Amino acid sequence: MIYYVNAKAKSEGDGTEKNPFKKIQSAADVAKAGDEVLVAPGIYREYVNPKHKGSKDKPIVYKSTEPLKAHITGAEKLTGWNKVDGDVWVTRISNSIFGDYNPYTTLVEGDWFIKYFIAHTGDIYLNEKSMYEVQKIEDVKKPVRYIPSWDPDFTLYTWYTEQNTDKNETVIYANFQGLDPNKENVEFSVRKECFMPSEYHTDYITLSGFTVSKAATQWAPPTAWQDGMIAPNWAKGWVIEDCHIYEAKTNGISLGKYFQEGNNNKWLKEQYKDGAQTQRDCVCIAQIDGWSKETIGSHTVRRCHIHNCGQCGIVGHLGGVFSLIEDNHIHHINNKQNLAGAEIGGIKMHAAIDVIYRRNHIHNCTRGIWLDWQAQGTRVTQNFFHDNNLPFDYNMNKESMVGGGEDLFIEVSHGPTLVDNNIFLSDRAIKIATQGVACVHNIIAGGLVSVGLGTNNGTPHIPSPRYTPYHFPHSTLVRGFMTILHGDDKFFNNIFIQQKVRPFMKKCMSHSKNNGWDDSNVLAGTFKFNDYPTFSEWNKQFDDYCGMGSVTTDRYYDKLPVWAGGNLYFNGAKPMKKETDAYVDDKNEITICYKEENGKYILETNVYDFIPETKCSLLKTKDIVRAFEPEEEYENPDGTPIVFDTDFFGNKRPETPVAGPFASKEDLKKELF
Repeated sequence: MIYYVNAKAKSEGDGTEKNPFKKIQSAADVAKAGDEVLVAPGIYREYVNPKHKGSKDKPIVYKSTEPLKAHITGAEKLTGWNKVDGDVWVTRISNSIFGDYNPYTTLVEGDWFIKYFIAHTGDIYLNEKSMYEVQKIEDVKKPVRYIPSWDPDFTLYTWYTEQNTDKNETVIYANFQGLDPNKENVEFSVRKECFMPSEYHTDYITLSGFTVSKAATQWAPPTAWQDGMIAPNWAKGWVIEDCHIYEAKTNGISLGKYFQEGNNNKWLKEQYKDGAQTQRDCVCIAQIDGWSKETIGSHTVRRCHIHNCGQCGIVGHLGGVFSLIEDNHIHHINNKQNLAGAEIGGIKMHAAIDVIYRRNHIHNCTRGIWLDWQAQGTRVTQNFFHDNNLPFDYNMNKESMVGGGEDLFIEVSHGPTLVDNNIFLSDRAIKIATQGVACVHNIIAGGLVSVGLGTNNGTPHIPSPRYTPYHFPHSTLVRGFMTILHGDDKFFNNIFIQQKVRPFMKKCMSHSKNNGWDDSNVLAGTFKFNDYPTFSEWNKQFDDYCGMGSVTTDRYYDKLPVWAGGNLYFNGAKPMKKETDAYVDDKNEITICYKEENGKYILETNVYDFIPETKCSLLKTKDIVRAFEPEEEYENPDGTPIVFDTDFFGNKRPETPVAGPFASKEDLKKELF
């Protein structure tokens, strides 16, 4: 069955082509497995709640008939502005429009949110761009540039809200800097979500080709129910493709967690149990509640353009397992710096079990991809990262918990996490407060951050290791819990390039000397692993083992070994001391940058002019020692081995390849994205 929707229809129809529905929700009420909903161009100011599930062979497909021309928005037009004084205007909104959820009385809150950042879930938008909320009317009358923002000039466009309880109204004051809001496109967010079922297990839905914007979503920590402008809401088999997603208060897409009664934001509400402990509880409760490969995850997010969201472009915990996230363009996330906490990034996912992040272009985010807890069987491949760090020294927001930002952050996971054929160009390339990571055939032109750090809970006097779950291979079933020992990392066939260090980043490094979380390292190379053992050194600790009679030893809690081979180091990038075949070029000046023209990106570097004649080995899964704690190989989600014979562009490598993400120098002429 095909249902038709057209916002420009004169009246509500019956869903036929000649007499279409006026709202998408009308189709969502009746569409069932195998049905298709075709949506004509127009603005759809509604929350779409799919009522029925599809099946693997017969998904329910919602499709914009013209790419990106059907626009689902959580916002309404905001009119009736009256000038107060100068550039300050006021308007009043009847609270009846909000129903049981008023975004202008609801504060952003949740575990790991820094709660002295006061912000409502609602926003005011000027010509498709969210303005800056302030906490007193004086800051509307005389706005001050907000220094931490990545766009400080626009921070002068401020708004303030208060309630008129006598008239049951939301009152908005705003400074439009000389513009007349009655002549501009001014909107206000009304709805919490745009496309999301209210019931769990509404499986196998496809959303294709829509523009989605401006919802008043809530903060989404891993210990809470996680909503987004688009979200499966604890389901399986969704496809979100070819969509333009922007200006979510927090999250554009959520592949995240369901509501757990008694354990939802428990750290914030009760405070007695640490957040890490309630997070462990979340995982165990989820198993009892049916979290498995058969019921949850296996989503696909592809070819989406996601930008200007306050927390994450894509967020998820538990619900995103076994998913594929590919060919997306994600940028300018959390740039307003009006929200802060430990759950921010272009992509932020916990429990990314067997998730593949492939061919994504991620840039100008306060953090690129953040894989937190239970990254196991996870693969980050063929992605292009750049400018995922604070752009100016005055942007440093000490309360943000973001620090300098980096391209990829892998935290308290046991692996295996495979990072291959990527380009990392930010100051800080990979934050590696974890273990069980294999980096293969990458260009890494930034520092390895937090090696050996960042895995405790930060108590000043008492040990506080974060015991983290690990799973049976390719399963959600928990096999055990263990703290992070560090190490068990592998670096093969990478090109490390030291870029010029910005003065700001030098300052960050000096300020991080006694920081147990982050050393702000921007110096390229594997040298941070200098004091880690080789496998043979580590193995010798077990030579005298004789059961319970053995001498007391630290060997079960000591650093794990690190492997390295086939790596090239340029511009002062340094190998670890025990790397026996490192190629170090300290004579030639290497340049590396990207060039953008008309939205197309090309990598510009001369490094391939100085690649040594000695070639690398063509690696396979069997050549990489399996991840220590879960005893799992670096393999495909279906358990088959990987041969690293495919480069950044998908070209085949020869039997004796060169290091780095490209099969040949000729690839440099191609557009990255």
